[in-house]
Amino acid sequence: MFVLLARVGKTTLVQKACEALLSSGVGVEGFYTEEVREGGRRVGFDVVTLTGERGHLSRIGLLPFIVFKHTVGQYVVDLPSFEHVALPLFTKLRSAGSSSMKVFVIDEIGKMELFSQSFIRAVRQTLDSPYVVLGTIPVPKGRPLGLVEEVRSRRDVKVVHVSKENRDALLQDILTTLQECLKRAA
Repeated sequence: MFVLLARVGKTTLVQKACEALLSSGVGVEGFYTEEVREGGRRVGFDVVTLTGERGHLSRIGLLPFIVFKHTVGQYVVDLPSFEHVALPLFTKLRSAGSSSMKVFVIDEIGKMELFSQSFIRAVRQTLDSPYVVLGTIPVPKGRPLGLVEEVRSRRDVKVVHVSKENRDALLQDILTTLQECLKRAA
């Protein structure tokens, strides 16, 4: 299952879903991205695991472009930091096997994350496996992002459009869908 959002509280919705799943005894692993602010101004994004490990995803003026090579708007993407935090989660999931069924969170599959070929491979492998995924993809704008369009068009993915108007009402629908997916996967 993937949630489609555009700066409307998507991470908060994902976090609430994770809390509810954990309180009902469902295992949850994965990561989310979080805005980093200094003095009220957004200066970048971090990748944060559900166990609290944190690393840079991007920053404004992080280091010279020559070192990091990838930018999205004013943000310099710190690919080594992102991969150091996110990729081991996919490895851990695969090594645990489907015997320990849980929900795997990928927040998000976006432009910054897609600079990592290893991340792209890991997401594809995970989606082609029996795992239940709660993830986020961006609203289409500009040039299509290959993996995002793959995810959006998969038959085994439910895309939920989230807006400021419906985000609070969606939590129960998302939880119900995830529980149904877990039952089918068991």
